[in-house]
Formats: sequence, C-alpha cells, structure tokens
Amino acid sequence: MFDDFDDNVWDEHQWEAHLNEIERRNTQLRKFIAPDSSNQIPRWLSILQENGNEMDAVDAFIEEELQFDDPFFGDNGEGFYDNLDDEEEDLFEDEDEWEDEDFFIDDYSDFNEGEEWKELSDEFSLSGFSSIEMLDIYNQSRELAADVLLWTETINPTYLQEGSCSDFVDNVLKIGAKIAGGYSFGFDREFMGGNIAYTKKALYCANDALTILQQELKGTSVISSLKYRQLHEQLFEIRNDIGIYIQDLRDEFNKGFK
Repeated sequence: MFDDFDDNVWDEHQWEAHLNEIERRNTQLRKFIAPDSSNQIPRWLSILQENGNEMDAVDAFIEEELQFDDPFFGDNGEGFYDNLDDEEEDLFEDEDEWEDEDFFIDDYSDFNEGEEWKELSDEFSLSGFSSIEMLDIYNQSRELAADVLLWTETINPTYLQEGSCSDFVDNVLKIGAKIAGGYSFGFDREFMGGNIAYTKKALYCANDALTILQQELKGTSVISSLKYRQLHEQLFEIRNDIGIYIQDLRDEFNKGFK
C-alpha cells in the first residue's frame, strides 16, 4: 500500500481509510485487554478516581488514549505481538495478516513517548504552534473535559455508568485526545493529511457529544438547565473552532499543490 508513498502524498481521505482500519484492529485489542466490561466502571471514571484532580485525570486520559491508538510498539520499540504468549497469539490467527503498512505508524509513534509528543520542531510547526500547549482548541478541550468531570461529581453516581451519561463524558474527553493525536503527525505536507484525518475524529467526537447532550440528556434529572446551557455553549464553540482549524490545515496542505 505504501509502495508509491515517496512519490505520492496522501490526502486526508487516504489517511482516514488507513486510520479507520487501524482503529478497527485497535478495538479488537481493547476488547482483548478488557474482554468483559459489563461489570466494570467506565474507563474515564476509573482514571478520575485514580487522579488527584479533574485536570490531572484529563491529561491521564489523553495519554492513555494515545497509547491505545498506538499499541503496536512497547516502550522499548518492541512490537505489541512480540509480547503475546501462544494462547494470546491464537486470538489473532484468524485475522488478516498484518502487513508492513500497519506498522507505518512507527514513523510518528515517537511523539507518544512521555511528553515528547507535545513538542514539534519549528520546521513542522503551523503558525508558530511549536507546542500543542500553544494550540487554543487543545486547551479549550482540556478545560471543557475538566469541567465535565467536575460536573459528574455533582450528580447521582448511579447515572455515571448509564449509557448516555457515560458516552457523553467519553466523547468529550476524546476531543482533546484526538486533537493531540492529529498534532503528533506534525505539519509537514507529507503527513498533513494524517493530521487532518485524525483531527476530524475530534470533530466527530464533539458532534456526538452535542447530539447526546441535546437528544438524551436535555430535560432529564441528570443535568440542570443552567449546566445544560453552559456545556452546550462550550461544546458548540469548540466544535466550530475545530472545524476552522481543520480548514486551516487543509489550506496549508493545498499550498503544496499550487
């Protein structure tokens, strides 16, 4: 699949198809790691309980999400499957064979090591965003996620594991994680399509969160009218800002073809 990569720069749609296939396989890995989640509390709630405050929990969630999205290499660069025992390997024997393209993610996996993924060299920065912490939509997403986690601490705990409430929180938390995942591709034109495709996943999460808020949580005892309006305004704004950011990335990508 990558035979012509040196001669042809992938656009966002080619990258999106590739990333969706990786995501499909990652979903199988997640099920293997936690095969029966029916009796478990949501992952975001576990992370919140394990961390000292809401913002720490948000950052821990983002770090973990990036690791889940890049499970093929361990801390020492070993392949994920190199660490499976015989029984675990059998779980994947019926799957399509893993080809070299699936490990292409190693080219940008270094950004997921520790804090390094937050930094980009100047030559790969867009409008001076040499650090993701200078990216407004990333900071907005973290603040929104922390606000949502703070809100969960004020409602009946029995609601926290219900589908709508948990899915809403999960989608809000994933917004920042997907922005970070896109950012880790950098701004070099060769990988810009991957940045765009991954950032679009943040947009999808924002849209899903808005839908749940509007159609499933509004008017229920889970959320007050005041809090609903506040979260709706924040989500609506960040959704639009992500859309503008994606268009900026597209404009930068298209400059190379003029």
